[in-house]
Amino acid sequence: MAVETAVADGGDAPQSNMKNRIQVSNTKKALRYMQQYNEVQLSGLGMAITTVVTVAEILKNSGLAIEKKVSTATVGMKDENKGSVARKTKIEIILGKSDKFDTLTNANNVSQETAAPRTEE
Repeated sequence: MAVETAVADGGDAPQSNMKNRIQVSNTKKALRYMQQYNEVQLSGLGMAITTVVTVAEILKNSGLAIEKKVSTATVGMKDENKGSVARKTKIEIILGKSDKFDTLTNANNVSQETAAPRTEE
């Protein structure tokens, strides 16, 4: 899954300046942020909500993350072509490292290194 979408708020919701915040990403990027910051905030608008939930479920079901908070909202997005404000649904999911996170990620890194030996030319 390699989906990355940047979505801008319409101004109704305050923007977070968190460095560990990503908007609809893949599980590898979420893992990297969790390693750095111990938690990650996934968020998405409209049709991107499905991807946000999928990424969160993959991380939870693999034992890497625990769910800390889920929030939903409706935000206004200004349509520049029509000049009107369209309402969009929004989800934010905050995940934290599970107790097994470091063990599982280290075991995964070791198995990937031994599975594909490098050859030098």
